[in-house]
Amino acid sequence: MIKFKVILIFTVLSTITSCSETSGLFGGAGGKNDPFANISQSSLDHFSSSIGDTTLFKVNQSVIEPEYRTLLDAQAKWIEENSISSVTIEGHADEQGTREYNLALGARRATAVRNYLVSKGISESILSVVTYGKERPLRICSEESCWSKNRRAITVLKGSSS
Repeated sequence: MIKFKVILIFTVLSTITSCSETSGLFGGAGGKNDPFANISQSSLDHFSSSIGDTTLFKVNQSVIEPEYRTLLDAQAKWIEENSISSVTIEGHADEQGTREYNLALGARRATAVRNYLVSKGISESILSVVTYGKERPLRICSEESCWSKNRRAITVLKGSSS
């Protein structure tokens, strides 16, 4: 709980500092319609590295395990506090099984994360889902150590470098 409070305080401070920047997300001028105009790249990097953008799943499962609910709670809080207006959830699978099966499984995983974020108050209208199945592995090898890293959903803030 203390770690979560420290992360929350750091996020708020990062957001406050980033609001004074005028350069936009990638160093260019951020227009008033740019949802990332007041969010620095360091804040987006903070989302990925400190809060976390990856939810892992068990074999052939799309159920969010209890240890990832805390992660998704923190994601929802960060998305809300930073007024993010566009988020894509990517669903992935390991290399086992057919292409079609893994595309469907990736979609179920991404949808599970999306539904969880909606249950935490994130507007359904800002969330989109995409599935890659086994087409974009994070690790490549025919062992459980690789497969377990490829069974995932990734929360991507549109315009981020993720």
